[in-house]
Amino acid sequence: MTVIFSAALRAGGQAVGVYDTDTTLIYRKVFTNIGKAYNPSTGVFKAPVSGIYYFTFFYHAGGEEDSKLTLYKNDEAIVGAYDHDSDNDATDNGGNAAFLQLQYGDHVYVTLGAHSHVWGCDLLTTFSGSLVTEL
Repeated sequence: MTVIFSAALRAGGQAVGVYDTDTTLIYRKVFTNIGKAYNPSTGVFKAPVSGIYYFTFFYHAGGEEDSKLTLYKNDEAIVGAYDHDSDNDATDNGGNAAFLQLQYGDHVYVTLGAHSHVWGCDLLTTFSGSLVTEL
């Protein structure tokens, strides 16, 4: 089975956040969604088969606010990317990646941490994943 998706955070070139609580990011601009495992209405990837998957996320943000993104498997934080606000740092870029062993139905998603932001642009803030091998 082939499972591959790649999507961008579409927000018309505006900042997304600052929210009072951690919020699941919804990447609405879908470039690829083979296997239809990524849901652009919820921002959640649902494993269609058990296997090893590879996920990446990248972000761009202004330097005037914190940026805190975390990749979750179900309710478990796996990896994150963070940057603190700065008066002399105009922009921030970051990201992370992980190989995950998923069971059928496991969920993977990216959250934006409370009191932080990212830039919503079709080119800069992305979430991608693919099935490496079935188990």
